[in-house]
Amino acid sequence: MTRRIGILRAIGAIAGLGFVHTTAVAQEIKLTFADQNSATGWGPKNALYPWIKQVEEATKGRIKMQVYPSQTLVKGIDMWKAAAAGTIDIGWCVQSYWPDNTPLSDVISLPGLPFKTAEKTSEVLWKLYEKYPAIQAEYKQVQPLALYTATPFFIISSKKMIKTLEDAKGLKVRIVGGPATDHAKSLGIVPTPMPMPDVYQALDKGVIDGAGAPWEAVHAFRLYEVGKYVTLAPLATVYFSICANRAKIASLPADVREQLMSVGGLKGSMFWGKSFFDSAEAGVYDDLKAANRQIEKFEITGAERDRWVKAAEPVHEEWVKRMEGRGHKEAREILNTTISMLKQ
Repeated sequence: MTRRIGILRAIGAIAGLGFVHTTAVAQEIKLTFADQNSATGWGPKNALYPWIKQVEEATKGRIKMQVYPSQTLVKGIDMWKAAAAGTIDIGWCVQSYWPDNTPLSDVISLPGLPFKTAEKTSEVLWKLYEKYPAIQAEYKQVQPLALYTATPFFIISSKKMIKTLEDAKGLKVRIVGGPATDHAKSLGIVPTPMPMPDVYQALDKGVIDGAGAPWEAVHAFRLYEVGKYVTLAPLATVYFSICANRAKIASLPADVREQLMSVGGLKGSMFWGKSFFDSAEAGVYDDLKAANRQIEKFEITGAERDRWVKAAEPVHEEWVKRMEGRGHKEAREILNTTISMLKQ
């Protein structure tokens, strides 16, 4: 009898283990993450995949992400709509693709702001999102898990070092659209828009004299092979979002949502900015050393820098005027808050 009871208990214990295993498997939540970057690129290697590991650790393995790199699931230009519609769970979004979606958030990309690092600027962008309901409303179609920026753009040029406004006048420089283009015109630069993948050949063939770029792009597109000079000037930057489908995030158990956002939000935004962009300068110099190449770097400071910043003031005023014309009476306050936060 005793032996029979023991056998029954053993069977029950085994069944119990099976139940626990089944429950653990059932709790695993798989999320798709669509990216337009190559899996081997600087940003994915240093930001995306390390962040996914953070998510898995924070959720104790309950969230597993399947990454689809290089636009294999969704084209970059369609990422926002895909996340909103639920075609994907999470997407890497370039906000400049859809300037009308987040015009108030564009404040962070105005030229001539007191930018320091991508980590700091990303911190400010997320804090603006938390502070202003009007900015939160811009993301109502999706659920932002992080908002982050590139490092301040600089000019990489092929023929001469740019040290003053006079040096820059008349040069054809690849510039992103919007306020950055207006700033370039006020500097006397001839803005020449083109996709970043086309910049290498354009610099090499002399189609353009220089390009506005962050270090990550210089690394990713090997611009250091065709650009000899880097001028750190008070230009603009661009920003991104890790945007998710709202319904999908809302469907997660409350504790899992909390764990996910423990490595998202402010902390995640700063991590993405630092890891995707701030770290890339070191990567460029590693490549230069390996290739036995050099670039010259010059930072515009003092009174000369003030001239470049002053040329951006009309662009700021135009942005405020345009936002107020759309009914955003808090536009100037948002601009002033941004500047104040960046200086802290």
